[in-house]
Amino acid sequence: MNMSNHSKPVVTRFAPSPTGFLHIGGVRTALFAYLWARQNGGSFILRIEDTDKNREVAGSIEHIMESLRWLGLEWTYGPDVAGPFGSCLQSDRLETYRSYAQKLIDAGLAYPDPYSTAEVTTFRERAQAEKRPFLFREHRPNEFATWDGTTPLRFKVPEVKRYEWEDAVRGKLSGGAEMLDDFILIKADGYPTYNFAHIIDDYEMGVTHVMRGEEFIASTPKYLSLYEALGIEHPVFVTLPPIMGPDGKKKLSKRDGAKDLLDYRTDGYLPEAMRNFLALIGWNPGGDEEIYPDAQLTAAFSLDRIQKSGGAFNEEKLKWMNAHYLKQTSTDFKQTYVANALPETVKQLPQYSTERLNKLVPTVLERIHNQVEITSAAEAGEYDWAFTVPNYKTELLQWKNDSTVTAAAPRLSTLKSLLQEAYFASPDDIKAAVWDYADAEGRGEVLWPLRTALTGRERSPDPFTCAYVLGQSETLTRIDAAITKLHQ
Repeated sequence: MNMSNHSKPVVTRFAPSPTGFLHIGGVRTALFAYLWARQNGGSFILRIEDTDKNREVAGSIEHIMESLRWLGLEWTYGPDVAGPFGSCLQSDRLETYRSYAQKLIDAGLAYPDPYSTAEVTTFRERAQAEKRPFLFREHRPNEFATWDGTTPLRFKVPEVKRYEWEDAVRGKLSGGAEMLDDFILIKADGYPTYNFAHIIDDYEMGVTHVMRGEEFIASTPKYLSLYEALGIEHPVFVTLPPIMGPDGKKKLSKRDGAKDLLDYRTDGYLPEAMRNFLALIGWNPGGDEEIYPDAQLTAAFSLDRIQKSGGAFNEEKLKWMNAHYLKQTSTDFKQTYVANALPETVKQLPQYSTERLNKLVPTVLERIHNQVEITSAAEAGEYDWAFTVPNYKTELLQWKNDSTVTAAAPRLSTLKSLLQEAYFASPDDIKAAVWDYADAEGRGEVLWPLRTALTGRERSPDPFTCAYVLGQSETLTRIDAAITKLHQ
């Protein structure tokens, strides 16, 4: 079977359970499924596997949909868009599962579980004591009762044999008798198990490629046994590599940063950066290029470049990628982005204004990667100089090569004269007005007292940027204040 050119129109699916937040590993699965469908002009289905009502978390379905929409993954069919096959909610499809179950019953390939929980526990403990695997099929009844829906319905494995199959990523795989057992198809509560429902749904929905984690490899023989029993073709299996923690030694956990996808949105990550970043975890397009905007990513994606080994979740790379995409956004977007990250304490400073903030934005974005970093820097007071008169000791105005602080006074006076006549349309205009004087007098001797007079800080942006942000009037006022300090 050609893994890249399936004979049917490509249909992929992402099928999460509504049991909580959307883990990064699941999101990467959804992205790969979406990219493969999109590249082939196919369909991408969002199916909700809500058959475990005890674990279902209220609001999870809406949360999943919001998460995927933020990431830019639009589905062809989903909880809000029924397909020609019907609903994409498994809880709406119970009659479909029962009809397939009846086919197996009629063929003698399904039977009601005759044992109590206590009896099964006894069987299991006996197997453990004898140091052999517990297999339910070894306790299969000789005669099957009629299933009335009040007890679990089990699949009767028709033939215990070794299965071989082709995986689009792992190549030839196989599993034998130890993987085959009489598993439950429908539980006593009337809901199907995952092992049954996903096979029926994939078939009914025309799914051609199933993207999933390596933990499903061990279960594939029993899935193949059920495909055979139903007389249906299985889809292409695409086993994705695990997402590893930063050290690359173990799977990503909450402790390593495996948080809810929408938390990244809250932190100020852009969806295009997250898409690009996730695509490169376990998929290698070849070459050194790491930036793949949406169209290029879709065009480049291929199953044969998916890696077998796990890829590390490198948050520093995600930050770098986010900073790159931030630089590509519009001026209006950048200004809103920074403003939204500032705490109210900054916005309440006496000289705060949108005009001054917008001048500061390019400087803010030079060194940060997300909104969390903007908020942190603002809370540390890094931007206060732009919105309030600085309070500092006179000694701060002294350049390291000067013997006294008063040496700064005449230099500041000259700077005031030069800046009174300067254009303030950009930092470069301001630099042009004072650069010759700084070059002649000594750059440190001139620029240090100018910067500290404007900001009151040892570390800050260059003085030309500071003067531009403050504007001509406030720049001259702060220089005057510094001169007064020196004369006192």
